[in-house]
Amino acid sequence: MSSRITKAVIPAAGLGTRFLPATKAIPKEMLPVVDRPAIQYVVEEAVDAGLTDVLMITGRNKTTLENHFDRVAEIEALLEARGETEKLARVRAATNLADVHYLRQGDPLGLGHAVLRARQHVGDEAFAVLLGDDIMAGGGSLLSRMVQVHEATGASVVALQEVDPAMISSYGVVAYDAASSVAEGVPGAGPDTIQIAGLVEKPSLEDAPSNFAVIGRYLLRPEVFAVLEQTKPGAGGEIQLTDALQVLAANREELGGVVGVVYRERRFDTGNKLDYIKAIVELAIDDPKLGPALSPWLQQFAKSLAE
Repeated sequence: MSSRITKAVIPAAGLGTRFLPATKAIPKEMLPVVDRPAIQYVVEEAVDAGLTDVLMITGRNKTTLENHFDRVAEIEALLEARGETEKLARVRAATNLADVHYLRQGDPLGLGHAVLRARQHVGDEAFAVLLGDDIMAGGGSLLSRMVQVHEATGASVVALQEVDPAMISSYGVVAYDAASSVAEGVPGAGPDTIQIAGLVEKPSLEDAPSNFAVIGRYLLRPEVFAVLEQTKPGAGGEIQLTDALQVLAANREELGGVVGVVYRERRFDTGNKLDYIKAIVELAIDDPKLGPALSPWLQQFAKSLAE
């Protein structure tokens, strides 16, 4: 359990029905956010945290994901002949990011089932799970904290975010003892690092144990696979990763327990239309080439709306 963590699993088998008809022929993970597809941001985040062995769990009609991270010799040769070195570097960057592997999920039986499909590739190692819809503005900083906490405690680690109570029913929500925190001195730990007592998948507001929701970043011990094998379909008739995490949290001595790391930077759920648009605007403003021109235009546009 003390070996360096290098493997990341990215479930990307969803149909993207919220973006139809755009996703009729294009995987939702390939929808562009400024100048690259959403999935590339997620892979870059994994690499920033030192995770260079990436397994994507895909489905039918997702071959464009593989094409994006592969070489396209014709485009490279054309750009090189034109002397467009900057564009060439950006094209090659996607190819050289990581060692990327692909495996189909088969039946769409939920996130827990998708993670279980990674068992043979991961083996007996701790590994990260990154949901392909979530873009973290902080890059790999969150994952790096999670790796530190795992290495110091041996626990599985999940990322948390405080959410609007009106959105609680859309998430897995954690219960925790406010008096129980991860010991001071643990690298990556702090007041935003908590010991989790339990988890509930998509509870009603009345049944929610807190307003801390699990977001799309996990760092899991390999024991999760044996738990997932025994996990019966839960909410939505799917095998829920949240249900397996509940077992890990309840068996702290045997399975290491679960620790939550609270994330307070910007996060974009690009599977949601509004968040997808926000991601494009905010990340474009952050861009040193686009930002200086976009920001004043956006201010003027906002002013015109207010008039």
